[in-house]
Amino acid sequence: MAHADLPGETFVEKPVVSEQAPDFVKEVISRMISGQGDLIPVSQIPVDGTWPSGTTRWEKRNIALQIPVWDEEACIQCGNCSMVCPHAAIRAKFYHQASLVNAPEEFKSAAISARGFPETRYTLQCYPEDCTGCGLCVAACPVRNPKKSGDRAINMMDKEPVLAQEKQNLSFFEQLPVNDRRQVDFSTVRGIQFLEPLFEFSGACGGCGETLYLKLLTQLFGDRLLVANATGCSSIYGGNLPTTPWSKNAEGRGPAWASSLFEDNAEFGFGFRLSSDHQAEQAMLELEAFRELLGADLVDAIIHAPQLNDADVQNQRERLQQVQEKLAQVETPAAQSLKVVLDRLLKRVVWIVGGDGWAYDIGSGGLDHVLASGRNVNVLVMDTEVYSNTGGQASKSTPMGAVAKFAVAGKRSAKKDVALQAIAYGNVYVARIAMGASPQQTLQAIREAEAWPGPSLVIAYSHCIAHGINMTHGMEQQRLAVRSGHWPLFRYNPGRTEHHENPFELDSLRPSVPLTEYIRGEVRYRALNIACPDEAEAILDEAQKVINRKWGVYEEMATHNAMDFVPEKASAVH
Repeated sequence: MAHADLPGETFVEKPVVSEQAPDFVKEVISRMISGQGDLIPVSQIPVDGTWPSGTTRWEKRNIALQIPVWDEEACIQCGNCSMVCPHAAIRAKFYHQASLVNAPEEFKSAAISARGFPETRYTLQCYPEDCTGCGLCVAACPVRNPKKSGDRAINMMDKEPVLAQEKQNLSFFEQLPVNDRRQVDFSTVRGIQFLEPLFEFSGACGGCGETLYLKLLTQLFGDRLLVANATGCSSIYGGNLPTTPWSKNAEGRGPAWASSLFEDNAEFGFGFRLSSDHQAEQAMLELEAFRELLGADLVDAIIHAPQLNDADVQNQRERLQQVQEKLAQVETPAAQSLKVVLDRLLKRVVWIVGGDGWAYDIGSGGLDHVLASGRNVNVLVMDTEVYSNTGGQASKSTPMGAVAKFAVAGKRSAKKDVALQAIAYGNVYVARIAMGASPQQTLQAIREAEAWPGPSLVIAYSHCIAHGINMTHGMEQQRLAVRSGHWPLFRYNPGRTEHHENPFELDSLRPSVPLTEYIRGEVRYRALNIACPDEAEAILDEAQKVINRKWGVYEEMATHNAMDFVPEKASAVH
């Protein structure tokens, strides 16, 4: 669309979305993005209310002034930068060097650092128009370039001079195949960088401390993931129209996501588990009726498939595909019914997610009910220690001494310990994590939680703009939270009792810095010191005592004699 704003000048309006976008995105979503939603005829809206996923990739908000640029010579390929990226705007791939034949002249690659793959190349690529310029990737990079003082293996640079080239590089990068999940090491941060994220380019704040955990869930569990999302920040950046960051892979499969209310999200997600289990049982019954036609070996292999890792899952997919092919020519009602429910025999991974306002306050009763059920559900609490989405009100997770709405004189009570409450059940996997302090422990805890056949609770430290921090320093604040003892890292794994081992593992060291070193970087604490310095000092002294006492409790739990834990003492898991 052309128009003249000044005499003698003509400007061409840039298309809202790419010409490569699907028709629905170009005809409906693009008009909503440009503020013309009222002009869309009802006939263009899906009659059943469904909405396509993975649409944030077409929005291209282009809001960053600076973007990360990769230095392939200095890079050690550790994967830290892509793991902490809140918007999935940094990704890595490995591929055969022959794939570079048609690469742009400025396309960067390096020999992969893993031994035994001499013809394999590695590329780390930024999505320049989707990056928010938060800088967390640079802060997470452990490399100091000896040739360029102050530089790392990834550095922030002005976007405009490199934008055209980076867009060209990205276009080629996306043509490279996504790495086969069966060839990726899920147990390390270095390996995780090669897993495709199915949560990307959300509208969350730049440097958000929550979204990196959601992204990791989609990388680990992919299209088998069922997400029940409590009302809060995560439901807004996760399900806000016209675009959604929950995405899908090349096969058109992705996480199933639905948002519920503050007060019933745990029960809502519990329903996911119950319905999924019931559908799987029904599918097995229907499958048994075709044992003679399909063959006993195939039916038994499907019913007893372990599905403990992605290789197992892929094998199950292939078995189910064999069934579909054998049933293709069978037109009976029973065969048609089996075709519909067959994919329920693929293991589903249920995660109930939300913030501390939901988990500690409004939905705490439901959360407790679900954890007490003994069923195989996973809960992720993205703990910002405040009601972030509704303006920063105090929650039961808000620490002593922090200023928030309804706690303008500093919160006087200690932070509620949901973790200890859950541990008391004995059969709940419980972990407290902070990606900025230990990405490896974060990865291990989430994988262990999913592997545990009973309920699990993972509480993730999530720095937030409501803390009054420079979001670029979010990872450093996470490290200080752990080092000060405010946020001890631990894992309580009931399965360890089967091996006569202490189920409680304290993953962080004793506090090495005073609480004041952590809190001085956050306005939510400094505000009280400015307004009432004497009172602030008294409250923070008490807060330090609370931390010391709580650390003592955790340390005592971690040092119990392993022989105190025997299989008979572990509660049953349904």
